[in-house]
Amino acid sequence: MPVRGVRGAITASENSKESILSATKKLLEEMIVSNKIQKNDIASAFFTTTTDLNTEFPAVAARQLGWTTVPLMCGNEMAVPGSLQKVIRVMLHLNTDQSPEDIQHIYLGEAQSLRPELGRDK
Repeated sequence: MPVRGVRGAITASENSKESILSATKKLLEEMIVSNKIQKNDIASAFFTTTTDLNTEFPAVAARQLGWTTVPLMCGNEMAVPGSLQKVIRVMLHLNTDQSPEDIQHIYLGEAQSLRPELGRDK
């Protein structure tokens, strides 16, 4: 079975634990529903945040969703001058028979501007 990458991004409303966890959960839940993801099919996940988000690890939200056996990692996104701030990004590595064309990449909130052709108004 191939491993496919599923991308997503969302903006947090502020640099607080609650905001980071809430935004990350919303993003992950949308990715799960849109791609019919089963927890056992997730090989790993890599989260990044812009450097202005530093009060919580987004991976904590995945653990709270029950991803207790999924390898998770967090890091900072490159600090490119003028880039969108308060962004949480995720790359899920998914064991799936879905073709790359069938994968739904999810961009929510202000993060829709990063990939306007993939964004959703939610």
